[in-house]
Amino acid sequence: MSRPASRPKHVSKADLPQKPCAVCNRPFAWRKKWARVWDDVKYCSERCRRDARKR
Repeated sequence: MSRPASRPKHVSKADLPQKPCAVCNRPFAWRKKWARVWDDVKYCSERCRRDARKR
């Protein structure tokens, strides 16, 4: 069974969407587990999420 032309088998990390972290301002890339909530993701890591609450 072949894959549809619209979905490539492998996407390089450089081609994934990125956005800056709200705390450390470093860019972080899209992850598959964030597919449904990508618009709501603000922090690159759990540590930045915790640090944001301290501010």
